[in-house]
Amino acid sequence: MQSNDARTLLHCVIPTVVVGGAGIAVSAALAGSKGALGAAIGVALVLVFMGGGLVALQRTARSLPHLFQMMGLLLYTTQILALMIILSVIKRVAVFDTKCTAFTLLAATLVWMAAQVRAHMKSKILYVEPEGTRTPS
Repeated sequence: MQSNDARTLLHCVIPTVVVGGAGIAVSAALAGSKGALGAAIGVALVLVFMGGGLVALQRTARSLPHLFQMMGLLLYTTQILALMIILSVIKRVAVFDTKCTAFTLLAATLVWMAAQVRAHMKSKILYVEPEGTRTPS
């Protein structure tokens, strides 16, 4: 993983974990331990799905740059659909509070996406390779 890719991932993970921690605390206060467990599951789902998606998107950008935009659209659509399917499957689980899971998952997803947009806007990635800086493949 390149340094700017790792930096982007880090800039997305930190705010998501902070919001997830707040979601866990609020859920614990409102729904007890079941709420805290549900919120933790929601944050974990976001970190796994969005983190994995970002890593896959960065690998695609490096190896197949002409497919980057299409892959990004397909990836986000697939992530949202997969999260919707998971939420519909676990909505009748009694081990944890599914409302806390859903609200924390939504908040963490929105924060992740905002952080990812901000990280890409602030990154200074060359889109033209300067002469003489080519690395042999």
